[in-house]
Amino acid sequence: MGTEINVVDGELSFLGYRTWYQIHKPTDATSNKLPLVVAHGGPGVPHNYLLSISDIASMGRPVIFYDQLGCGNSSHIPEADPAFWTPELFRDELINLVESLPLCANGYHLLGQSWGGMLAQEFAFTQPERLHSLVLSNTTSSFPDFQEAAAKWIAALPKNVQEALQRHEIAQTYSDPEYRQACDVFYRRHVCRLEEYPKDVARSFELLDEDPTVYYTMNGPSEFHVIGTARDWTSTGRLHLISSPTLLICGRYDEAAPYIQEPLLKGINGSRLHVFENSSHMPFWEERESYMELVENFISNYDT
Repeated sequence: MGTEINVVDGELSFLGYRTWYQIHKPTDATSNKLPLVVAHGGPGVPHNYLLSISDIASMGRPVIFYDQLGCGNSSHIPEADPAFWTPELFRDELINLVESLPLCANGYHLLGQSWGGMLAQEFAFTQPERLHSLVLSNTTSSFPDFQEAAAKWIAALPKNVQEALQRHEIAQTYSDPEYRQACDVFYRRHVCRLEEYPKDVARSFELLDEDPTVYYTMNGPSEFHVIGTARDWTSTGRLHLISSPTLLICGRYDEAAPYIQEPLLKGINGSRLHVFENSSHMPFWEERESYMELVENFISNYDT
């Protein structure tokens, strides 16, 4: 590593709103390395927590981050009708991004993490011609499966933590310090197992707190019980439509548990799964170097 990187910000128009993007481009980029587009999770958790993936730019490959509508540096629309926020909206925004950026004109790879992995599936179902490979990181083919996995992990937490989560979710007192402390126990086991959250991860959480419109609408106020508009989302019956080479990634302790990767593995022809044994939902921080090597080695097979 050590390659000099140029970072360029820009904006695209979409439905009369702004989609912000940022390109990390090595100054000596290898000509045959296609860009990697990175789709963040949430829905509504800005790109910052994924910035470690810019390490791949140091391997000679451009990396494109963006904030989906409703969060981060893109347009915030708190007054929008809840029906506005749909997987199809974000799919079309991603289509607009890759079709508008000249850097993607000759092809690109796509990495979607968590909700971004669900979005990446919706995008891949359209069978875009220039999508050379797909990385589905820490995600699922079904929100109900995701909730089931969370429930199993919660059942293994200390009893007092379980009781605090249940008590405050029944009362809907999500801002209570006791509830937040109980959530933090879960997060430090199944979201990010590092002793301290990296500053970019903390920043994404701060920005989510500042405007949770999209997250609350599509997911709901609780990480563990999806009650928003996306609660019944599933791709299980459509996975055969994905024709791009696909790498699945999760952590051993991931809230998107290894066993819920099985429908993706069986449904996407030729896909393969890698489980990071010392990670949870953020192996791109928890096992950073190994994660970057895995992703770069995989996508480099499909640059032509």
